[in-house]
Amino acid sequence: MSAEPSQPSPTMAHLSTCRVTYRMTDQMGVVYYANYLELFEIGRTDLLRATGLTYRQMERDGYLLPVIHAACDYLAPARYDDLLEIRTTIGRLSRVRIDFDYEVRRAEGGELLCRGVTRHAIVGAGGRPRRLDEGWMARLQGTGG
Repeated sequence: MSAEPSQPSPTMAHLSTCRVTYRMTDQMGVVYYANYLELFEIGRTDLLRATGLTYRQMERDGYLLPVIHAACDYLAPARYDDLLEIRTTIGRLSRVRIDFDYEVRRAEGGELLCRGVTRHAIVGAGGRPRRLDEGWMARLQGTGG
């Protein structure tokens, strides 16, 4: 079994929406930078759910996905009451690692506000590395059901 990355199918993209609430903003009236990681989590969770998988199901099957790297490029501010679109894709997938790529846009007009990535190790109980089985790989690649 190879641990080489495989490219996801084009169907492995998901669009989520989230309205900016007051609590998400800072004193300048823009979304606080760390809250983009929460937006990424919304997108990631929704993408997994769209594949028929959930974090709860992954945990029941003995898989955990700790974040081992996160990066964001902030391009323009989001403000209170903006409706945001979070486009999430699987950027890189191997049996031991998965990268999710994100674009956050203002729904009205489609302006790109932020792009980022989170990298996740695939581990089992106790945090020890664990390889994804064929069924999980197929579902995450959009080829299984």
